[in-house]
Amino acid sequence: MFNSLHITVNAVHKSPNYSLKEVVMKSLSILVVLVVAMLSWNCSGTKPIQTASPGEIPEWFVNIPQDPNHLYATGSGTSQDLQLAMNKAITSGRAEIARQTEVRLLNMQKQFGEEIGMTESAELRTMYAEATKTVVSTVLHGSKVVQQKPVNDDNLWRTYVLVEYPIGAANQAFLQQIKQHEEAYTLFRASETFKELEAEVEKFEQYKKEQFDKLVESQPQ
Repeated sequence: MFNSLHITVNAVHKSPNYSLKEVVMKSLSILVVLVVAMLSWNCSGTKPIQTASPGEIPEWFVNIPQDPNHLYATGSGTSQDLQLAMNKAITSGRAEIARQTEVRLLNMQKQFGEEIGMTESAELRTMYAEATKTVVSTVLHGSKVVQQKPVNDDNLWRTYVLVEYPIGAANQAFLQQIKQHEEAYTLFRASETFKELEAEVEKFEQYKKEQFDKLVESQPQ
């Protein structure tokens, strides 16, 4: 590259067809090309800062687990500080869990509306919106990180996390909110949707009891 440039510059300088100004401008143009070429050559072997190779991305991040009893979500975050990267990833994962919960509750609201005509009552709609907000907040802070993987990427940390939350816990929190409003509770409990909700909560209570019994049995005597 440098030999070719030297030859080109000499050719420009020796040519009788160029004035001094043109020679200077041509030389500057060649110099700029050289600088750009050198920068491109130096950067070509540099790994992009925010890129992780496929082998570094965990399987559970690409193929999120599916479970009828749990909500799962992934999150990732980058920072020069490992803890900050972890916090960003957890926040992202929990936000997705909260979004999934909100979607489930909105679908349930539609079912209630079809059965008891809830959409006709502004008071019931307000109550439902407040209950949904409370449950989503509970989920946001109560979800659990079950998998995590930090990856060092040049001068940055990229962290992957998998967040989990029991669907039964969200149903239980929502049922508790409904029971605090007597009018809503009286209307809702007559619907099939409410009966299904109660059944799911009872199932979750049984699941918690079984998990507790297993924990007790695993303890040394």
